Amino acid sequence: MNKYIAECFGTFWLVLGGCGSAVLAAAFPDVGIGLLGVSFAFGLTVLTMAYAIGHISGCHLNPAVSIGLWAGGRFEAKELVPYIIAQVLGGVIAGGVLYVIASGQMGFDVAASGFASNGYGEHSPGQYSLTAALVTEVVMTMAFLVIILGATDKRAPQGFAPIAIGLGLTLIHLISIPVTNTSVNPARSTGVAVFVGDWAVSQLWLFWVAPIVGALLGAIVYKAMAGSTED
Repeated sequence: MNKYIAECFGTFWLVLGGCGSAVLAAAFPDVGIGLLGVSFAFGLTVLTMAYAIGHISGCHLNPAVSIGLWAGGRFEAKELVPYIIAQVLGGVIAGGVLYVIASGQMGFDVAASGFASNGYGEHSPGQYSLTAALVTEVVMTMAFLVIILGATDKRAPQGFAPIAIGLGLTLIHLISIPVTNTSVNPARSTGVAVFVGDWAVSQLWLFWVAPIVGALLGAIVYKAMAGSTED
C-alpha cells in the first residue's frame, strides 16, 4: 500500500499547492503572485514530491502520466487502476481542504470564483474555444510525457529528472493558463471541479480525454526519438 498512499499524498500536495496558489494567492491585494507565481507553484509541487516520494511510487501524481508511462513501457498495466484511484482521491481531498480554507474568507463564492477549475468557452480564462482547449491540452500533455520519459531515461544525467519535470510543468502552465487554466492532469481537474459542480463537472470530460490522448502520443513520440535502446 505504500506506493498508493504516496501517490495519494503527492497528488494532494500538487492540487493543494497549485490550485491553492491560484485560489488564495494569485490576485491577493498588492502582493498577488499572478500567472507566473501560479505556474511556479505547480512546478514546485512536482519537484518537491519527486524528491520526496519518487523512490516510493515513481511520483506520477497524474492519471495521464501513469497511462503514458504504461504506453512507454515503464509501468505495469495491473497498477493503473489503483494508481488512478489514489491520485483522484488525493486530488479530491486537497480540493476539500482548499474549499474549507477559501470559504473562511468573507463573501467567498465557489461558483463565482471558479475555484481554479479548468474550462473552455465562456469558462476559459481567455474565452478560448473547445477546439483550442482540446488542442492545447493534448499538445501540452504530449510534451510533458516526452519530458518525463526523457528525463528518467537511464541514459539521461542522473538525479536531475525532478528539476526538468518540475520546470517543464511550470513552462506548460505559463503557456496554457490563459486557454484552459491548465490541466494536463485529470486528477487535478477533478479535485476542484467536484466542489464547483455545474459547468466545471459538465466540462470535465475534456480534461480527462485530452490529457490521456496527449500522454499516449507523448509515449509514441518519445519511443520514435529514443530508439530501441531506451529504458
